Amino acid sequence: MRNGLIAAMLLSPLAFAVPAAAQSKVNIEQNFADSLTPLPKEDLAVSGGFYVPAYSSVAMSQGKLRVDFSVTLSIHNASETQPLVIKRIAYFDTAGKQVESYLKTPVALRPLATVSIFIPTDDVRGGTGANFLVDWAATGDIAEPVVEALMVGGIANAHYAFISQGRPTRTATKK
Repeated sequence: MRNGLIAAMLLSPLAFAVPAAAQSKVNIEQNFADSLTPLPKEDLAVSGGFYVPAYSSVAMSQGKLRVDFSVTLSIHNASETQPLVIKRIAYFDTAGKQVESYLKTPVALRPLATVSIFIPTDDVRGGTGANFLVDWAATGDIAEPVVEALMVGGIANAHYAFISQGRPTRTATKK
């Protein structure tokens, strides 16, 4: 009887646990309206892309333990004068399968503005080898954007945070 009572006391909080809600669709246009500006009317003469490693889960303790992390992807327009057009933000899992696409149409970032995508800790669809692809463009020479992923998570009393910097995959100029 006593063991049953102890088990019931330990399990009772689980009876009230609510399953984690699926992340609502990120709406960059709405969430970051102050960071955006109308798309340039001029031709986009410069374009590029970034590959950004992200880790929604990391193996620890000789691979016997998995720690899940939240991921925040930030895209910064490093130009003081020109808008940066973001053409694609796509999230991929460890196997290279696209998990999510965050833009329906291109958006333009104001000079020195930032947009970000947040993946909560309980969204482990990306796995240990998750990554983002970000495609961008501009009307002319522009400071290269800064694209980074911040991972935050922990287990018990240990907390971890680290940044993964995006790596340019290509930069092209129309001639």
